[in-house]
Amino acid sequence: MVKKKKNKKGEGFNKNMLVKSIMSVFATNPSKNLNYKELSIELGAKDPTSKRLINELLYELADQGVLKEVYKGKFMVSVLSTALEGVVEMEADGSAYVITDDNQEILVSEHNLNHALHGDRVKVALIPRRKRKLMEAEVIEVVSRAKRTFVGRIEVERNYAFVIADNKRMPYDIFIPNDGIGKAKTGQKVIARITDWPKHTKNPMGEIVEVIGNPGVHEVEMHAILAEFELPYRFPKELDVYAEKISEKITQADYSERRDFRGVPTFTIDPADAKDFDDALSIRRIDDNTFEIGVHIADVTHYVTLDSPIEHEAVDRATSVYLVDRCVPMLPERLSNFICSLRPNEEKLCFSAVFEMDIEGNVLKEWFGRTVILSQQRFAYEEAQEVIETGKGEMETEILTLNSIAQKLRQKRLKAGAINFDRAEVKFNLDEAGKPLGVFFTVQKEANQLIEEFMLLANRSVAEFIGRAKEKHSAKPFVYRVHDKPNPEKFDTFRSFITRFGYNIEGGTDKQISKSLNKLLAEVKGKKEQNLIETLALRSMAKARYSANNIGHYGLGFPYYSHFTSPIRRYPDMMAHRLLAHYLAGGKPKDEDEIERLCKHSTDMEIRATDAERASIKYKQVEFMSDKIGQQFSGVITGVTSFGLFVELIESKCEGLLPIRELTDDFYEFDEDNYCLEGRQNKTKYQLGDELEVEVWRTNLAKKQLDFRLIEQPDSENVKEKPMRPSKPTNPKAKRR
Repeated sequence: MVKKKKNKKGEGFNKNMLVKSIMSVFATNPSKNLNYKELSIELGAKDPTSKRLINELLYELADQGVLKEVYKGKFMVSVLSTALEGVVEMEADGSAYVITDDNQEILVSEHNLNHALHGDRVKVALIPRRKRKLMEAEVIEVVSRAKRTFVGRIEVERNYAFVIADNKRMPYDIFIPNDGIGKAKTGQKVIARITDWPKHTKNPMGEIVEVIGNPGVHEVEMHAILAEFELPYRFPKELDVYAEKISEKITQADYSERRDFRGVPTFTIDPADAKDFDDALSIRRIDDNTFEIGVHIADVTHYVTLDSPIEHEAVDRATSVYLVDRCVPMLPERLSNFICSLRPNEEKLCFSAVFEMDIEGNVLKEWFGRTVILSQQRFAYEEAQEVIETGKGEMETEILTLNSIAQKLRQKRLKAGAINFDRAEVKFNLDEAGKPLGVFFTVQKEANQLIEEFMLLANRSVAEFIGRAKEKHSAKPFVYRVHDKPNPEKFDTFRSFITRFGYNIEGGTDKQISKSLNKLLAEVKGKKEQNLIETLALRSMAKARYSANNIGHYGLGFPYYSHFTSPIRRYPDMMAHRLLAHYLAGGKPKDEDEIERLCKHSTDMEIRATDAERASIKYKQVEFMSDKIGQQFSGVITGVTSFGLFVELIESKCEGLLPIRELTDDFYEFDEDNYCLEGRQNKTKYQLGDELEVEVWRTNLAKKQLDFRLIEQPDSENVKEKPMRPSKPTNPKAKRR
């Protein structure tokens, strides 16, 4: 949606922001023709520089075909102008927005989608609408499909069937001809593939490619989530056979070409239920103030060779996937849990970053290369934490020394501008059938920070080693983990929002803002608004991604950063190992375009895996609440929309919808600018962060939906008559399409 931006008088203009503002004015006046003077008045631009820039941009936009010059100096929106490209963001009601490549949001009505679906890349043409406030567009070409398979429930009739997709953003049922049904039975969860979509038909045609099973069964639902995000949940049999043939034996040649750390105190710290141990730490004292600290990472690329079947599968998967009850590994279990996993009392091949450091955490020397290690101890985080807190236990001297150095590294990092996001993760106690018996939250303690700081040190140091060489005119394309600065608009909105809680973010420089943000995150700890503010702070940030083009990592405050420490579960780490080994051996620069292609794919797969993880958590949250219908809970408003309030329960962090139609004491209207619902008569407001008492009304496991009702409605006794609410359109999935 393109919105009109209000600019303060006298302010200068950023070019990209100005283009959006100009297009916003034309969007709200699609039938008008305007010149630069009229636009300057509309935008509050009075200085000559801004006016000149507006005039130049009008001609640029006309050259692009977005505007047309109707007569000298006068412009209007181009009818069916040169197509813009973008990605479809589908709404549940069938309408959509297209997010263009220049980050505009343009409305596309359902009848103008022309069979485009959520996530599809499309070409659109702008259509001015005299009676509408918003710019509209029509899809004129689907450039590429985001999805062709959908998970849903099948309803079988005599000679055909329909699949009702679980995905809320798929508003069409898929028509299945008789010969495409296979063995599927009514009510089962299936995977359907779209095979055809004739131009003048409303429903796509498809076929059943797999029957997952009966809904409500834990294993079926977890497989359905993986299938919905087009993630695999098993390896091809031939790949497991191939993996079984890989020898775990370490040869004499392997020993001779590696640095030997088998006699150095070494251990791992991981979650109690972990099976794949990517990383180990070693430490030995050099003198009273100096230590040699090794960050040892599983040497996956020693076993997974280029062009091998396992390599191709790892590229496709790009990441392991973590659902509420399982890990779906990137590599076959023989590698991930056995050969490569740094298990205790087993000699293992590693790729290591070794540092000489003083007790203050200063790096005096660094070395990167292949090693062989022998871990003497496998700690769970809880076990290592007990050693830290009591000062007693296995390898206490090593753990306490490393923890002391890690805390110094942490203090320096935060002081240098790193942002301290430390959110609790939602976990479930599941019974043998996968039913959630309870919800709990993981808390990051010093044992977690110990591992985190040395992994960050290794990742940063590897990236610096390559990146600084590039600055010295020795170009070495590499894989970086990058994180851009926050979007100014989003961050300003967040900054403004937190003032209603009595908080503020001070400063103008990156370092000042990060320091103030860390102070805010510390202040909200333990308060009812903690989760809301942490969530909104994260939403105001850019998303981290992989790239061959290094722009630094804003959130960590590092000018160079990569992922080197988890090659068992992340393909970019395998890339980093191969590239580092290649450059250490004096190899020539690798193809930057190919690295960037793999970086983009890895980022896309990481996002998909994260979405699947969230879907599995949401499913278990709804399942957990399904036997609590009618029970009352305290919650906080975490989202405000035109159709209701999203409320997160304080006790369990389960989020559900309080539909606007359930606010019956008044007619409530959505105030988009202030993120609130406001009563037309009583002026009662429901805003982000407000605490409410709600009752669990209903749950829908198939749609992963949890609905609430309000317990008390403010001032309801003063309302003499309930206003009539206009009838809502029927749910698009309520009827066959």
